[in-house]
Amino acid sequence: MGLLISLLVLSFLVFFHELGHFLFARLFGVKVEVFSVGFGKRLAWKTFGDTEYRLSTIPLGGYVKMKGQDDLDPLERSGDNDSYNSKKPWQRILILLGGPLFNLILAFLLFVVVNFSGYETLSTKIGSLQEDMPSVKAGLMAGDRVIKIGDEVVDSWKEMSTIIKESDSALHLIVDRNGTLHNIVIIPKIVEGKNIFGEPIEKRMIGIASAGEFVTVNNSFIDALENGWSQTIDSTTLIYQSVEKLITGILSLDQLGGVVSVVDFTAKASETGIIPLLLFTALLSVNLGVLNLLPIPALDGGHIVFNLYEMITKRVPNESVMYALTIFGWVLLFGLMGIGLYNDINRLIAG
Repeated sequence: MGLLISLLVLSFLVFFHELGHFLFARLFGVKVEVFSVGFGKRLAWKTFGDTEYRLSTIPLGGYVKMKGQDDLDPLERSGDNDSYNSKKPWQRILILLGGPLFNLILAFLLFVVVNFSGYETLSTKIGSLQEDMPSVKAGLMAGDRVIKIGDEVVDSWKEMSTIIKESDSALHLIVDRNGTLHNIVIIPKIVEGKNIFGEPIEKRMIGIASAGEFVTVNNSFIDALENGWSQTIDSTTLIYQSVEKLITGILSLDQLGGVVSVVDFTAKASETGIIPLLLFTALLSVNLGVLNLLPIPALDGGHIVFNLYEMITKRVPNESVMYALTIFGWVLLFGLMGIGLYNDINRLIAG
């Protein structure tokens, strides 16, 4: 069941991505010859208007085939008015941006749904305190529940942690201790730690650990919109940072995951519940949108670079150079996919 859900999620994400390309292409009068969910041999198809809609055998991708444009043949051209090539560079760029944009819109909508529906998260109840840290010196106790920090009501451990990490002065806490409210002033201590990429950083801490209690957080529609927007921005930033760390060598290639990992994590998320599945789907959608904007010739980002070159120089890119770069892009992509698959197999063998 988990495998089926994973395939459905991936197909849905690809469909939404290609729908963005399709709608922007039609907006500028470009004929779309094929709209396929999946690659390879077509399983089912139906023609409406000028477009053949397909369901193909390999459900791990998809594509939109526009007149005068073919990723498998970067030199394909058509001078007709309804072709991709006949459009101005800025129009082509918008067509290319349509897919990633729709992925980010989908992620935003999923984040909003999760925030508005309510989700479980760690409460602000303190389970234990670390010796020689500000929490002990300030008089916090295990079992205390943090209600407010300054003028801000805190509903979750994550929200509380973020405020502490971003603080630059003393914090005024209101805590509930066995039904009685206490005012506590605490000055976070700067300690050395590591970020999610394993890089050394300095961060502010007060030395408390969660009690492991979960609460359901319910947001108003406005709060859900705000949280959905911030989560989309944060997820996008995190993926760009991850790519940067891979390029600079801070993250090693053995941490790269492939399609097996994606399917596995999606299946596990579906087994946990609908909210974790929606959250993971939103993250996958951001991932798909952002990675497609990388300036690799075989991806949307690479084609955008070609069109930016034409728009700035007023010259069409040299065909032989463009062809060579596109082939290089495909080799690079397949190489990265191979490394991801190799890592997936190693993880499966290791259990």
